[in-house]
Amino acid sequence: MIACLRPLSALCLVGLLAACGSSPTSTLGELPRTPQASIEQMLQQANDSKPEQAALLRLAAADLAYKQQDIGRSARILEQVPLDGLKPAQQVYASTLAAELAMARNQPKSALKALSHPSLERLAELPVEQQVRTQLIRARALEADGQNLAAARERVFIAPLLNGEAEKTNHEAIWALVSNLPADQLQAGGDADLAGWMELARVTKSAGTLEQQQAAIENWGTQNPQHPAAEQLPAPLLKLKELANQPLTKIALLLPQEGPLASVARALRDGFLAAHYQAQQAGQNPPAIQLYDSSHLSSLDDFYRQAQADGVQLVVGPLEKPLVKQMSDREQLPITTLALNYSDAGQEGPAQLFQFGLAAEDEAREVARRAWGDGMRRAVALVPRGEWGDRVLNAFRQNWEQSGGSLIAAEHVDQPVELAQQIADLFQLRQSESRAKRLQSTLGTQVAAQPSRRQDVDFIFLAATPQQAQQIKPTLAFQYAGDVPVYATSHLYTGSNDQAQYLDLNGIRFCETPWLLNSNDPLRQQVDRQWPQAGGSLGRLYAMGVDAYRLAPRLNQLKALPESRVDGLSGSLSLNPAQRIERQLPWAEFRDGQVQRLPDSDS
Repeated sequence: MIACLRPLSALCLVGLLAACGSSPTSTLGELPRTPQASIEQMLQQANDSKPEQAALLRLAAADLAYKQQDIGRSARILEQVPLDGLKPAQQVYASTLAAELAMARNQPKSALKALSHPSLERLAELPVEQQVRTQLIRARALEADGQNLAAARERVFIAPLLNGEAEKTNHEAIWALVSNLPADQLQAGGDADLAGWMELARVTKSAGTLEQQQAAIENWGTQNPQHPAAEQLPAPLLKLKELANQPLTKIALLLPQEGPLASVARALRDGFLAAHYQAQQAGQNPPAIQLYDSSHLSSLDDFYRQAQADGVQLVVGPLEKPLVKQMSDREQLPITTLALNYSDAGQEGPAQLFQFGLAAEDEAREVARRAWGDGMRRAVALVPRGEWGDRVLNAFRQNWEQSGGSLIAAEHVDQPVELAQQIADLFQLRQSESRAKRLQSTLGTQVAAQPSRRQDVDFIFLAATPQQAQQIKPTLAFQYAGDVPVYATSHLYTGSNDQAQYLDLNGIRFCETPWLLNSNDPLRQQVDRQWPQAGGSLGRLYAMGVDAYRLAPRLNQLKALPESRVDGLSGSLSLNPAQRIERQLPWAEFRDGQVQRLPDSDS
């Protein structure tokens, strides 16, 4: 890291570099001067100049081409300048330009390689404009390479050298980087300013309600009055301050009271209202809830008009996918809405639309996360045949391969009679039997050979119904694959206490909602007493209803603070860039017919 320089009264970060203000040392060399000619004129003059002057002219021409966004031409000109023949100042200049060109091509690793040139050790001796330019492109490259902490450190380091718009942009970029860091990286240490940023991110994320969050931010400001973020709060935190001053007073709960989804809607409604009553009992001042029936909805426009007339500030619902897709197709919505289902994947919705559901894709991602954290690297998959199985498999494959894992093979399960053959194919047992037969034929005598499965499989990803799972696990044992770890989605667990039902699932690890794994939760116990069915698989819907209530006042909070989470009863909840709620879930294992909660993974 280059030593920090003193602030300058004015900097132009987007103009062409001027000549060095002070006389450079003979060993450092001079930077290209601000060109007063076209690219063609500079290149022509370079052809008629001595090597050192020609190099300066070509660097200036390459830089001008870059400023004109002619990336290809800039790169071609820069290639004509031999880096080893330049003095250190010019090497820094050329390396910086090479990094900028690499970033223009979305190649952060190439940019960082260019910025690792030994000449960069003398960056602190160069004019402040060059330092700013070099370190800003380094920060951009680090961020694009996923090194958010290093990028934040770079931007904090250069912040005193900036003013005006450049200072504001850098200020907001620091907060965006720090607020995206996972909790385990928000550790104080080193630079005092960076430590202050991290502490601000930590207290902001750890606070619960908006009111608690504001109190934590104000307390931080009192303790760090000279910190740049105390002097000017980042824009997202100013937005949160506005939200805290505009409390949520009325929610519309839009659910179908008739039709095929009525029973699902009842569980969601009862969970939602149970959370509301719990807030009242705790002495809070929760928003009023007004119920609307989506099964008799004539048009979304009519509904929103009525809701606005009724003073509604937030809509929770609808549940019906066609209605959610209609909302997602609109450019904007009159009232912020938390839909209880998802529109089509990849469909961008309006800024006022958030989406929440018990997506099987969340669980597939959860399996990939947990298995990777447990040291697994090579997977095979068993999923149901059909559209649902395809979606789950695709979600698993995408996240597993992004982590660096490999999916060796997959089978789509349908008819029980085919199961043994499918598992044999998955583990290449038939190939083992064929080898034994060939050996027997060659030797001309009987060979005692037990079939052996392929040995390059670390675990099985399983998405299956309880009935399918109860057939699959014994079949794995029958096909010599009973020792292969199985990681499953929650769909194989009914939530019942029938020990005999789970004996055939022994050893399977599965993710599940906190609601079904923690029968001691006070709200769950209260709901169980009133609705006993909430202790079974329907409990996931009650949990979703509770979480919809808890999410309602915190949607913009999650939006303003990436990486922040709400610890819910359907999972640990976060908001992705498409404004869809994603869930991380705890884990359990079947042991002798009992469900045993597993410790949380650190991954």
